[in-house]
Order: sequence, then structure tokens, then C-alpha cells
Amino acid sequence: MTQQQMMHATNATNLADILERVLDKGVVIAGDIKIQIADIDLLTIKIRLLVASVDKALEMGINWWQTDPYLSSKAQDAENADRIKKLEDEVHKLKSEA
Repeated sequence: MTQQQMMHATNATNLADILERVLDKGVVIAGDIKIQIADIDLLTIKIRLLVASVDKALEMGINWWQTDPYLSSKAQDAENADRIKKLEDEVHKLKSEA
């Protein structure tokens, strides 16, 4: 039983090391799926996957989650502020026409 426990601990350490390296360096997986008939493209799907830590992604200039309203409350607030401004402009325009 001691050998199994020691092997398990070693495997966990190796997995943690691998995960740390992947998040530190980043990994990109890219692929395209294309469906053609008689040299006419019917469907093209481009698949891109990046696995990296948040710090590494920011270092590479990737920060899309900061401006996505579904993922960021700051982005939601900015989107709501834009909507409120547009509504206020509409109300002002309607009042000035009346």
C-alpha cells in the first residue's frame, strides 16, 4: 500500500508541474474544418483555443473577458451607462419636438 501512495504523490506532483508550465507559457491549439463540393466552400469553421494563466494572457495583450458584459460587471456597468445615455437623449429629443 505504501508504494501506491508514493506513486500517487509522484503523479500528482508531475501533473501539478505540467499544469504550472502550461499556464506559465501558454498553449495554442488551432484547427480549421472546411467542407467543399467541387472546389466551392460550403462551410468553414475556424477553431482556436488558448490555455494560459490570466497574467500570461494579459502579458500577450489578450483581455476580451474584461469587456464582455456576460463576464465582467464593469463591462455591464459601461453597457448600462450607454443605454441610459441613449434613452436620456431620446427623451430630450422627444421633449424638444413637443
